[in-house]
Amino acid sequence: MVTAYPQAIARDKDEISLISTSPYVKDYTDERKKALIALLPQGDVKVLKFNQSLCPGCVDEEKWDTMKIDCVVYVKDNKVWMTKQCSMHGAVTEVYWSDYDMYKKAEKFQDPGIKILNPNIDKSEFEINCPTDCGLCVEHESHTGLGNVVLTNRCDLTCWYCFFYAKEGEPIYEPTLDQIKFMLKRMRDEKPVGANAVQLTGGEPTLREDLVDIIKAGKEIGYDHIQLNTNGINLSQSLELCQNIKNAGSHVLYMSFDGMTPETNPKNYWEAQGAIENCRKAGLGIVLVPTVIGGINDHELGDIIRFGFGNIDTIRSVNFQPVSLVGRMPDKLRRKQRITIPGAIKKIEEQTDGQVGREHWFPVPCAKQVTDFVEAMKEEPKYRLSIHFACGMATYVFKDGDRMVALPEFFDIEGFFDYLGELTRELNSSKHKSIRKPWVVMKLMRNIGKYVNEEKKPKDLKFVRMLTGAVSGTNYHGLADFHKNSLFVGMMHFQDPYNWDIDRIHKCDIHYATPDGRVLPFCTFNVIPALYRDKVQRKFSIPSDEWERRTGKKLVDDKHHRRLTKEQMFAIKSNFDQFRKYKEKQKMWTDWGEEEAPAVLPALSAAAQHSNDFVPLGALGAAVLGTLPVKQKPTMENPAGSFSGGGCCGGSSSEQSGGCGCH
Repeated sequence: MVTAYPQAIARDKDEISLISTSPYVKDYTDERKKALIALLPQGDVKVLKFNQSLCPGCVDEEKWDTMKIDCVVYVKDNKVWMTKQCSMHGAVTEVYWSDYDMYKKAEKFQDPGIKILNPNIDKSEFEINCPTDCGLCVEHESHTGLGNVVLTNRCDLTCWYCFFYAKEGEPIYEPTLDQIKFMLKRMRDEKPVGANAVQLTGGEPTLREDLVDIIKAGKEIGYDHIQLNTNGINLSQSLELCQNIKNAGSHVLYMSFDGMTPETNPKNYWEAQGAIENCRKAGLGIVLVPTVIGGINDHELGDIIRFGFGNIDTIRSVNFQPVSLVGRMPDKLRRKQRITIPGAIKKIEEQTDGQVGREHWFPVPCAKQVTDFVEAMKEEPKYRLSIHFACGMATYVFKDGDRMVALPEFFDIEGFFDYLGELTRELNSSKHKSIRKPWVVMKLMRNIGKYVNEEKKPKDLKFVRMLTGAVSGTNYHGLADFHKNSLFVGMMHFQDPYNWDIDRIHKCDIHYATPDGRVLPFCTFNVIPALYRDKVQRKFSIPSDEWERRTGKKLVDDKHHRRLTKEQMFAIKSNFDQFRKYKEKQKMWTDWGEEEAPAVLPALSAAAQHSNDFVPLGALGAAVLGTLPVKQKPTMENPAGSFSGGGCCGGSSSEQSGGCGCH
């Protein structure tokens, strides 16, 4: 099955037979759909689709057989919502996308994807039970666009919002070089298109003494792009390490960077500038990766872009990641911290005075037309960014003096994509492709300039030349010039049990390889950690005391301790502050707004399950808070208070109340 189906057509509640239904759900009966319709709020509500999601309670309690539940996605007040109900834990409502108009625009660009010809799970599509049979399976519809290999769970920090690192007394997961090569080959050998981009992550991967050998192994296996996911602390202290990483074959760092103040970025505020300077000297590019948490750092998104733009010679991209709320948490806190892709984009528009506006963003699979054209030219499958349209959006920002100019300001993206589609169809319908190809390329070269507004284009930008190289070369290498001459601004929202969508998981192209031979989608590996990530890593871990005996090291020596003079701190703060629009924290609106909707409810009676009204919440907060264990005191304090509601570093453990996907 390779499919794209309508997911943005709004229907009335009583039009059940016309409402789109996920093709990944077997035997979705009208009775089940009517039960979901009964959960919808009163008023002006339109239904978009029936799908399946996860029950946060079942995931937390590791009830794998019952965690997948029916779900309905609908529109209310121009926001896209999802509601689902578990027979044991009750109903959950979550904002899916906080702007229906932007959702409709993104949906137009969905890509049907590709069929994996050598799946790792030996089951037919009729036997697969998603998401408990992940690995990749025959139902999956994207090759590995970006592979991930976890090198270690050791870290030099203990941040308040991260529970990925190995805490005191926990086993150490650190695969051998041979195991890492096996995982790299597993993704590279996918058919019909193997992975050519990989991220080495952790933990903190720079703690591995054999990091350079690992990077070299990735190049030898055939990866064109190897990026290092890091907090940048060790790189800020060693120019030699930066140079060694670059010489080994990694040219980009994926660096955590959550804000422009010590309060919003306790992780590496004081070290980030040193890491950037050393990377500048070594010729390494940097992607800044802010985890966006409502009420914590969502007032600094424009400042972060300005900082990246001010260091555009080294910072290639800012890739925002709205927080993934993994684990149980009180309803009030979830509503406060939840931020969706449209919500973050609107705040960027406000904070950049419209220079990066909501109209400038396009979903990741909009590259479909470019891929289709290149495949028609090369007559073979090529690198395809076929993730779900709701997973991410992006734009390019070019420099025109001190001004930021977004790509759509001077380039008609939709018109150009339509024209590429015409050329692709012309080529595919030709009986003599070898003769037709030069003619099609000539037409492209002749007409490509029609979609560029020369008056609005930055003066010194050779845009037509760059675009021609991107389209007529390959779907991967041709984009290199774009990244060297612009700031790529991306938005990737990884899922959690509250907003998990079975449609999105089938299209995921950000995968993790594991030592047991499986390749797992990001949002099963990290969203159901006890079933996948934690289980696998425990199997291949060793006790911490054994690790210390083998290596002759002490884990406590990994930890970073800051030693900065007042003069150094003043210089760092002054440099950041020049890019800040406001020197005091601004109060931001939330994606939920004033909407009141249930989170986790007590189990419902049969009558209540078919009620037309929402069932009110009980005293959930105290019950859930009472189940949260006492956690170790982190070395990096929560700037928002004592409760951990956001997260980073790729997920959570069973103790976690929040998490995101920065690793």
